[in-house]
Amino acid sequence: MVLSVYALAVDSLLVYAGSASQPAAEEVAKLFGEEYGVHVDLIFGGSGYVLSQMMISKQGDVYFPGSSDYMELAKNRGVVFPETERHIVYLVPAIVVQRGNPKQIGNLTDLLRPDVRVAIADPESVCVGLYAVEILEKNLKPNELERFRNKLLNYTGSCAKTAAAISLKQVDAVIGWRVFENWDPERVEALPFSSDQVQRVGYIPAAVSIFTKKRELAELFVEFLASDKSKEIFRKYGYFTTPEEAFAYVGSTKPVGGIYETDLKGWVSGK
Repeated sequence: MVLSVYALAVDSLLVYAGSASQPAAEEVAKLFGEEYGVHVDLIFGGSGYVLSQMMISKQGDVYFPGSSDYMELAKNRGVVFPETERHIVYLVPAIVVQRGNPKQIGNLTDLLRPDVRVAIADPESVCVGLYAVEILEKNLKPNELERFRNKLLNYTGSCAKTAAAISLKQVDAVIGWRVFENWDPERVEALPFSSDQVQRVGYIPAAVSIFTKKRELAELFVEFLASDKSKEIFRKYGYFTTPEEAFAYVGSTKPVGGIYETDLKGWVSGK
């Protein structure tokens, strides 16, 4: 795809992005800007929140959520061009704790201990929150689920805030992405779930928004995100760049992407 030098020199892009990609995405956007002379404005937040913002404002060139769940929602609502979707990198859920694991957390049921402060992301608007609910509902008994919900300290509003809850020692554990460890390796450690507890591997997709007035340029950015050059940057930040890398960490082959259907009853306030 070739664009005129003049068009590239004066253009900019608005990208609504889930914060699951934030550290690497910022570097990729900077590199894209250097190579093409395009300013990329990244709006980060919970994947559901930024989708709502894009739909309300009817603006934005690219939707770049933290998981397939929200891309499927965007496609169902007709706000992205499905044919432009690309899978960028892959994510695996993990128990994320403070470096050194001072609470000696070894498994999922340890999160039920009264001395362990726990948070998860808001499953209504944050990709990793829905993955956390899926793991908990599939692996805990009903009475254990109730205990877990009752002891939750907080629902965080984005992947970045979920990771920060550990970095800032606001909680002892979160169910987050394994890559959180690479965001802050001096203060954060990821503990793998057993292979049978992981239901699926996530991926970070990107697609062109129907609200764009710069489709050609937006497609160029999506293709750049999916390029080997971009994936090297994501790999540097600890993201898996193929499903096989994610399977190796999990210990077995798992479904990739998809949607977890649940009514979230009992998980969020007012329900």
